[in-house]
Amino acid sequence: MKPAALIHSIYIAQAAGSPMQQMIQAVLRAGHGVQGDRYAHGIGTFSNTTPPKIRHITLITQTGIALANHLLEGNLNPQFTEAQTRRNIIISEISPQELNDLIGKVFYLGGLALKGIELCAPCERPAKLLKKINFISSFEGYGGIRAAVLDSGQIAPGDALTLFHNGKS
Repeated sequence: MKPAALIHSIYIAQAAGSPMQQMIQAVLRAGHGVQGDRYAHGIGTFSNTTPPKIRHITLITQTGIALANHLLEGNLNPQFTEAQTRRNIIISEISPQELNDLIGKVFYLGGLALKGIELCAPCERPAKLLKKINFISSFEGYGGIRAAVLDSGQIAPGDALTLFHNGKS
């Protein structure tokens, strides 16, 4: 039996360009995102894009980060830590493709409903902030997803990512 996908870690940045801070728990606000995060307050670097995009929360897999870092290492480039990917939620025990497959679906994180909106395509922002190269090419297909927050409540590392709420469809 495959282990359940779990929240490994949670990160927020309070302002555009500020370092991501690891949280021991987080409050999700329906229609907004992670309390305290730049995008929940509409002050992220890409908050005012045209057309507007839902940027409530971002998720990426531990495996995706490891695969991208393996590519970077093979080219003798500096690697990226979880926080340096600038994603909010790091998920363990799930492949990048399994996470990507949540686009268009409602899923549950710690019992709270989210909806996969789109792939979180890698951009140059992390590379520029850290003066590291090859973020886009290394994280292509591994950059995670953006999701809409549908329920309000609290999440923490160890909470499960499921397709069913409390085991029911």
